[in-house]
Amino acid sequence: MKSLWLRLWTTLLLPVVLFVLWYVVSDGSKNFFFPSLSTILQAFDETWLNALGMHDILASLWRLAVGFIMSLALALLFGVLLGSSKTARDYSEPVFEFFRAIPPSVMIPVLLVISGIGDTSKIAVISFGCLWPMLLNTIEGVRSIDPVLKDTCRVYQLHGLRRLFALTLPAASPQIITGMRTGLSIAIILMVISEMFASRNGIGFTIIQFQRTFSIPEMWSGILLLGLIGVTLSLVMRIIEMRVLNWYEGSRAHS
Repeated sequence: MKSLWLRLWTTLLLPVVLFVLWYVVSDGSKNFFFPSLSTILQAFDETWLNALGMHDILASLWRLAVGFIMSLALALLFGVLLGSSKTARDYSEPVFEFFRAIPPSVMIPVLLVISGIGDTSKIAVISFGCLWPMLLNTIEGVRSIDPVLKDTCRVYQLHGLRRLFALTLPAASPQIITGMRTGLSIAIILMVISEMFASRNGIGFTIIQFQRTFSIPEMWSGILLLGLIGVTLSLVMRIIEMRVLNWYEGSRAHS
C-alpha cells in the first residue's frame, strides 16, 4: 500500500507543480484569449458544477465507457483467437492494416448518416478508434507466450477456459494493459471530436459552443475539465495496472 501511494504521488507531483505555476504566472492577466487561472476556475464552478454541467459530463463519460468496454471485449476475443493461430494472423493481417490506417475521425460523417447524432455514432467512433491498439497488443501478447509454458499446460491437460485464465490472459496481460492505456488516450480524444461534429450535449459540444460565442473563460474551463478527466482515468489505469501486473513487476525486480 505504501508503494502504491508513493507511485501515485510521483505521478501527481509534476501536474500539481505545473498547476501552481500556471496560477502564479497567469495571475492578473488582461489578455482576452488567455485569462487568468482564477478566472477559469470561477467559470469552471459556474459551468460544470451544476445540474446541466454534470449532465454533459455524465453523457460524455457514458459514451467513453461504453465505447472503450466494447472495444476491449472485442480486442480480447479476437486477440486471443488470432494470437493463438499463425494461419489466422496471416489471413487477417492485411484487413487489420487496412482498417488501422483509416483515421477514426473520418468515420464520423459516415456514422452520422447511418445512425444520426445520437449516442450510437459517437460510441461507434470511440470503439473503432481504440480497438486497434488493444487488439494488436493482445495478439502480440498471446503470440509471444513462452513455449515452455504452453507445453506445461499441455502436459497438465489445461484446455479451454482453464488454459485461458491460467496461462493466456495472465501471460499476455503486460501487453494487454499497454494497449488499454493507449486505447484510453485515443478514446478520450475521439469522445471530444465526435461531440464537436454533431451533438446535443457532452463536453465537446459545450466547448465548441463556448468557442463560437467567444466565452473564452468557459471554453478554457472545458479544456481544464478534459485534462482533469484524463489525469483521473490515467491514475485509475495505473492502479489497475499495479494490481493486475503485481506478479510481473515482482518477477522483473528479482530477475
